[in-house]
Amino acid sequence: MPEIRLEHVTKRWGKFYAVDDLDLVIDNNDFVTLLGPSGCGKTTTLRMIAGLETPTSGRITIGDRVVFDSEKGINIPPNKRKVGFLFQNYALWPNMTVYQNISFGLTNVHEELEKIDFEARTSMDIIRVLGREKELAKQLSESRMEGGALDEKKALLRLIDTFTISMSTAKRILGAKDLKALKESAQKKLEERRQDAVSHGLKLDDKARFLSGSSVITETRKLSEEEIDLAVRRVSRLVKIGMFMDRYPAELSGGQQQRVAIARTLAPEPTVLFMDEPLSNLDAKLRLEMRYELQRLHVNTGSTFVYVTHDQMEAMTLATRICLMNNGVLQQYAAPLEVYNKPHNLFAADFVGNPSINFIDAQGEIQKDGKVRLSILDGRSAIFTPSVDVARWFDEHSKTQQSRLQAQKAVEEGKSHVEKSNKDEAFKYHIARVDETELEVQKQLDERRSFVLGVRPECLELDPASGIEGEIYGAMPTGMESTIKARVADYLLTGVIFGNSRFKIGSKISLGIGTDRIMLFDAVSQDFISLGSITL
Repeated sequence: MPEIRLEHVTKRWGKFYAVDDLDLVIDNNDFVTLLGPSGCGKTTTLRMIAGLETPTSGRITIGDRVVFDSEKGINIPPNKRKVGFLFQNYALWPNMTVYQNISFGLTNVHEELEKIDFEARTSMDIIRVLGREKELAKQLSESRMEGGALDEKKALLRLIDTFTISMSTAKRILGAKDLKALKESAQKKLEERRQDAVSHGLKLDDKARFLSGSSVITETRKLSEEEIDLAVRRVSRLVKIGMFMDRYPAELSGGQQQRVAIARTLAPEPTVLFMDEPLSNLDAKLRLEMRYELQRLHVNTGSTFVYVTHDQMEAMTLATRICLMNNGVLQQYAAPLEVYNKPHNLFAADFVGNPSINFIDAQGEIQKDGKVRLSILDGRSAIFTPSVDVARWFDEHSKTQQSRLQAQKAVEEGKSHVEKSNKDEAFKYHIARVDETELEVQKQLDERRSFVLGVRPECLELDPASGIEGEIYGAMPTGMESTIKARVADYLLTGVIFGNSRFKIGSKISLGIGTDRIMLFDAVSQDFISLGSITL
């Protein structure tokens, strides 16, 4: 499967930037989810790679082939990019059967393909199937009904799936009165086809392809009926819909329609499979089941999957890497657990995780020993022990910010630059309070003194020895764990407490912040500084 590379890709309408200077590399066989809130540019990115949307500027490469380059005027149409696209609403033809829906795109293929002797291939398939007498007898035996009569439809499907043959070949075998005579006839036909190839200075290989010397001969042609049938049966096995071939979409459940749409997309063997929120129309239980199916499909097909969603649970469970976007700008591109444990900024920390992360405003100063003394939750004292040198981080971050501003200024001074109307704004992170009706006073932020702590719910623990005094404000037990809201002064902290304990609303507790995975952010730039532990 090919690597996909986006270099400085921008898409704008007038002054509105849907995607702003995106650089992205999707490796072979990756399962990448484009994640972000509605309107962040994820679907536009997907459509630009697929060729359904033309970028304003930039360069897109699939494998070793440039499919778009604004400077060189290259723009390969979607049907030439060898990609598959799975739409949110499935887009199945209601007047076509499942088989016809899957095969529809294959009937329009007209390209350079291997030259094949289809009579020889059919003969090879018959010989191969009849050579496995015990397996054939077993499949036919298991296709019989209670009275002993053969269920022909079931038998055909078993032959197709077990021996990987077309429907027409399966019918010939099942309809033969004398299997021995059928095998001898197939052997005779195969020998005739081989001799005919030799008479033309060619030969047939074990897949019935014409060879000139050791090279496979190609020709521009359409797919044969047998090739189409084999492709349809192959993908129907993958998504487990072989028994629904004669049904119409209206006769299928939502999950079955989704499988048909996936099969239709996989049938032409695309090098990359694009999916635009394909599970959003399904109920919660079916959506969970289909996530497992998509994981299995990714492994079985070996294809590169690019998947758009605004559901961070889907992104976390399916992806090998998450591309998190906001307002057309890439926020983070990393493995799901890296995004969860080491988010690049406050937006990434807030968007990924369920229940949501706790943000705690903090004022403090860096001590000589490298630790940070903080004041949190209305004056409570805490010591943060970082995993990096925080003072050095600020020095390096200042230089990086300066370089970034200079580069941005150079871009803005360019003749072709168009001012962005949807300007990037600082993320307004949420501090949960008991009374949120009062307007928050705008805080004065000081560089190197204003911080934000990020505490995942599972990092909170009940610690009667050295915790912060609080009370249970709300509790939701689910059996193996309970999600609680703890009140500390006027603040609310969300915690996940494992076990099947019950919590009484209003009861007093002592709350600790455990582990060394507490996050420290710079409140001015909102960027991630370090993981560490906190002592209250």
